[in-house]
Amino acid sequence: MKHLDLQVIEQALAWAREGETLWLCTVLSTFGSSPREPGSWLVATGDGQHVGSLSGGCVEEDFLARLQHGEFDQPVTLVRYGENQAIHTQQPSITLPCGGILEVLVERLVPDSPTLVHLEVLHATLLGQCCLLRCVDSTNGSFRFLSDNGMGPRVEHDTARHLIQMRIGPSARLIIAGVSPVSVVCAEFAKALGFEVIVCDPRDEARDSFHVSGVEVQAVLPSLFISSGGCHASTAVVALSHDPRIDDLAMIEAVRTPAFYIGVMGSLKTSQTRRERLLRSGGLSEDDIARLHMPIGLDLGSKTPAEIALSVMADIVRVQRDKPRDQL
Repeated sequence: MKHLDLQVIEQALAWAREGETLWLCTVLSTFGSSPREPGSWLVATGDGQHVGSLSGGCVEEDFLARLQHGEFDQPVTLVRYGENQAIHTQQPSITLPCGGILEVLVERLVPDSPTLVHLEVLHATLLGQCCLLRCVDSTNGSFRFLSDNGMGPRVEHDTARHLIQMRIGPSARLIIAGVSPVSVVCAEFAKALGFEVIVCDPRDEARDSFHVSGVEVQAVLPSLFISSGGCHASTAVVALSHDPRIDDLAMIEAVRTPAFYIGVMGSLKTSQTRRERLLRSGGLSEDDIARLHMPIGLDLGSKTPAEIALSVMADIVRVQRDKPRDQL
């Protein structure tokens, strides 16, 4: 199944090309319990057709009902769900059953050339290799795109400048170099976190032991997959095989890509030996080595494959959210 963000923008493009006015809704922030994170999208037409989601259902129902009654006729509207006072004073709020609070940006997009170009840029970015920062003026709905590295919060709202900035980029991808017990659990965690997961291992017996549904398995050396264009700026590469013939080559290729996280499993002693080997015979520089997370993951005192996989994915999310270790 396609990533939900991509489904939303593809449907928005189709409706705009058919001459439909669209309402593009973005979750700006959440407080307390919420099933959807900031940056999540829903697109709807005036007759209630919609793709995507903002919550577990109650927010969508309220929004679509009000939309069909003729509300949200301005280029941009800010709405808060989950407390008595709404951001937009003419839009009463509803109480969420989960007790959370949800802030939503609603943009009314007419089917003209600027809207089509806008949606086509979003579509190309979701399918492409780079990230963009989408900047929307919350007073008049004007927007622009800026280049971005993809790191940091998905949404930033500068209320003083009436500016909302949303990070847009390819779907998060995890490339796992080598099959091992840690690889299996890591793939399961990554899937639950919304990553596209690709496992690469040339060993037949290793691939035969890997059983995680919905994960792409490539019968090639990870280094070959990476060097063929498998990484973009939203990619994390983790080497988990314990075989230096697989792990080292994956690291050598990964540092040549824009991957945001590159890590390899091993003890402190193993990591030091690997560092010396990659500098001596792998052709890597000190700057290249500095990009490698080794030992991989957060130091949780992990012992079991599940605990190691947890530490790996936690560290990937930390870097993805641009959170320094000393702020944990």
